[in-house]
Amino acid sequence: MNKQASIASRQRAQGGFTLIELIVVIVILGILAATALPKFANLGGDARIAALNAARGALNTTSSMMHGQFLMNAAGPFTNEGITITNVNGYPGADQNTTLASGIGNLANNADYLVTVGSAANNSATNNRPAVNVGSLLVQPISVANNPQGLTCYLMYTQAANTTTPPTVNVVTTNNCN
Repeated sequence: MNKQASIASRQRAQGGFTLIELIVVIVILGILAATALPKFANLGGDARIAALNAARGALNTTSSMMHGQFLMNAAGPFTNEGITITNVNGYPGADQNTTLASGIGNLANNADYLVTVGSAANNSATNNRPAVNVGSLLVQPISVANNPQGLTCYLMYTQAANTTTPPTVNVVTTNNCN
């Protein structure tokens, strides 16, 4: 009887986890949280939207500055940051110099954006970007530029159609750029 009482007493005393078991569980939960958190708190889409809004602001500023120069001296030349800007109806044309003058970057070597100038070759949509017509300029965050997300996360600059209508800068951020 004494032996049975001792076993019953031991079973009642061992009711919780050991310190080692608790530490292992906490470490495993920490690892799971660290790997799952980025999937739930995807900040990449917010960063892409912020980058596109910054590019929109840069293009609008360049457009306003160039139009002011045009109103003072319609003959030009029109420069910003030492770069000559193409005049289309008193506003910047949709070309590489407009992106350079805006600080967005060039077509060949840009770590932040992929810039596509509208042309006859680009006027059809692809799996990675919308159509870019002549007189337009497409700016995509480099992280989505070469995949289907590029169709839902971009900026489109369309040069002025006449001297009384400024260019349009539209930002498309479907599905929060994710």
